[in-house]
Amino acid sequence: MPYDLSKPLVIGISSRALFNLEQENKIFEEQGVEAYEAYQVAHENEILQKGAAFQLIKAFLKLNNTGLGRLVEVIIMSRNNANTCLRIFNSIQYYGLDITRATLTSGAEIAPYLKAFKTDLFLSANSVDVQSAINDGIAAGRILTGDAHADPKQKINQIRIYSGEKYETVNELQAGRICAVTGLSDTIPGQCLGAEQGGYEPVLEPVLTYQMILPEETSASVILPKLRQLEEEEPELHIIWNEELQEIQVQIMGEVQLEILKSLIKERFDVDVEFGQGNIVYKETIADVVEGVGHFEPLRHYAEVHLLMEPLERGSGVVIDTQCSEDVLDKNWQRLIITHLLERDHRGVLTGAPITDIKITLAAGRAHQKHTEGGDFRQATYRAVRQGLRMAQSVLLEPYYKFRLEVPQQMIGRAMTDIEKMQGTFDTPDTAGEMSVLQGIAPVSTMQGYQKEVLAYSKGMGRLFTTLNGYDICHNEEEIIEASGYDPDRDLENPCGSIFCSHGAGYNVAWNEVPEHMHLESVLAKEIEEEEFDELTQRRAYIEEESIDTEEIDRILEQTFYANQHNKSKWKKKKTARLVQDYHTSAEKSSVKRDMSKKYLLVDGYNIIYAWDDLKELLDTNVDAARGKLLDEMSNYQGMKGMELIVVFDAYRVKGHETEITDYMNIHVVYTKEAETADQYIEKFAHTHGRKYDVTVATSDGLEQIIIRGQGCRLLSARELKRDYEEAKAQIRTEYLENQKNEKTYMMDGISLEKEQPEKEN
Repeated sequence: MPYDLSKPLVIGISSRALFNLEQENKIFEEQGVEAYEAYQVAHENEILQKGAAFQLIKAFLKLNNTGLGRLVEVIIMSRNNANTCLRIFNSIQYYGLDITRATLTSGAEIAPYLKAFKTDLFLSANSVDVQSAINDGIAAGRILTGDAHADPKQKINQIRIYSGEKYETVNELQAGRICAVTGLSDTIPGQCLGAEQGGYEPVLEPVLTYQMILPEETSASVILPKLRQLEEEEPELHIIWNEELQEIQVQIMGEVQLEILKSLIKERFDVDVEFGQGNIVYKETIADVVEGVGHFEPLRHYAEVHLLMEPLERGSGVVIDTQCSEDVLDKNWQRLIITHLLERDHRGVLTGAPITDIKITLAAGRAHQKHTEGGDFRQATYRAVRQGLRMAQSVLLEPYYKFRLEVPQQMIGRAMTDIEKMQGTFDTPDTAGEMSVLQGIAPVSTMQGYQKEVLAYSKGMGRLFTTLNGYDICHNEEEIIEASGYDPDRDLENPCGSIFCSHGAGYNVAWNEVPEHMHLESVLAKEIEEEEFDELTQRRAYIEEESIDTEEIDRILEQTFYANQHNKSKWKKKKTARLVQDYHTSAEKSSVKRDMSKKYLLVDGYNIIYAWDDLKELLDTNVDAARGKLLDEMSNYQGMKGMELIVVFDAYRVKGHETEITDYMNIHVVYTKEAETADQYIEKFAHTHGRKYDVTVATSDGLEQIIIRGQGCRLLSARELKRDYEEAKAQIRTEYLENQKNEKTYMMDGISLEKEQPEKEN
């Protein structure tokens, strides 16, 4: 019966078979699991050497590049745990292996997990695990491990230095020189000779993407494995199979490299290829700080991840960090999240281009004691990144060339005009003999093909040299975004929303609604609130000293606000009458008749908190507690006075916050919108209602007192509000005690009479 190619071949591979872990295994056998774990954690950033089964697995994975779909699925089957696996995943990423699934048993037998993953073939260096798999009816084989790279039997026969097709042999070579050697097995082009480990291959970033057009008689599945050989030889060459478009794409540094690649393919594989119109390799970043939240909770699964994302300087790449306490999320889960952040290129939301120049910090997370698996955090992490990008102000980046342009002196004007049209910048031209030299930077997109143009208008005398200067803001961002037609909400491979659970079933929640459903408190909002309180502390440090009494406010208003009013003499008469009254007297200044039956008291919340010693002391310990105590006391005060009482709090620095009005028992609480302070809200209220109703404002802000008084409202300083509240509370307490005393007296009198009556009869 033929094998069903619609079902991928599932291969389970142990980490010791894939990588050379002989030294680590020796530590485990001789010193125990704790020493092994400590060693792996200490060396987690060092790349592992290839193991005995590495090339076999790599060959299997190449079958996925044939254009026939995903034929092979490789799964890491490891006895490691989340603490020790990071080095393994770092190595997988370093070698570019298409392995995205793993099971970590934390020392337990692997065999029971094989059937769960529907494993067709299991390869391991552990003979016990292999035999257990065979006993369960699963094809398995033992991999004989050893350090192939340190095999003393391997010997270099020749050291060659090439010049074109010719070469000369030498007996020795200085460090850093490039050469070719013969006699070694299991080596690849670009590999370094030496004992030092943990180094990384140099990275040359391609900036141009071209579609490769094949002859009709050539299949993509045939040519693609051959192109992979060239990719190994040329680090600046990237070969991509676009599954959606069913085409081969080539990423290179420049147009000259395209011609070289074309001739190389013809020479090596006798295939004539053509290339379509080149496209720029764009990247994306963000311009503000956001908190990305990902939640993954289908039935019997659970994970939530909070990531702080902030922009970095150009050329910084993607930086991963953590500030999550182990009291919030176990260290093992944190390491797994970091691994998922590192294991792939995350896509932006403008054009789907890779992100860069971003710092991603793990801020918080939550796992379930029973239902959380490693794959749950992968989903939650990916979704957190995408949700954060949707929340942020994204910026499109394009590559820029650093150029040196040499043209005859009489043509420098033409060259400068060309560079300006290409949105480039340049320094003052220099002169070198009969040639003028122009140096600067310009977008790669606008300089495409300019080499040929220079040769044409300079009659072959001009020369253009370009090197990659890095990425910067795209000069035509809107045009590129529109042309890409990318819809981040329809990218099923990179979802922006989250999955929550209700009534035993998971349901999708859109990215903009995730903050309303998330289970953990927002870390960023808490940080902003703390900063807000710090600012308020400075702004209101000397509130009591800055407060102005009512008489002084009236004097200021007479000299300023009412100085140019037509009814100035009328105001003076009213002012004289008011001066003999206390602060409760009406501050009527207009002919509009007030509805005195409607009484309002507006309380500047944080102003009062900072002015009352007991609340200020509590504020230093717990902000929410200080705010709650004020609301409790204002609720009691409202019950004593019977007016409409409104407490206003600043929320002007909370991004995207809208005005929020809630009821707290018998009073109203207002949290202002973004960019609006409590002072501004109170001023607006006073302007609208101050001359219609009996409005009193409780604040000790001197400037605010003047503005409020000018709107015809009564004033209460923080000290006066405190005194009035304490007096009202004392009066109610006195009345209560008096009533209790009277009731107690009547009761005792009744008992006394009952006792005395029998004595009189005797």
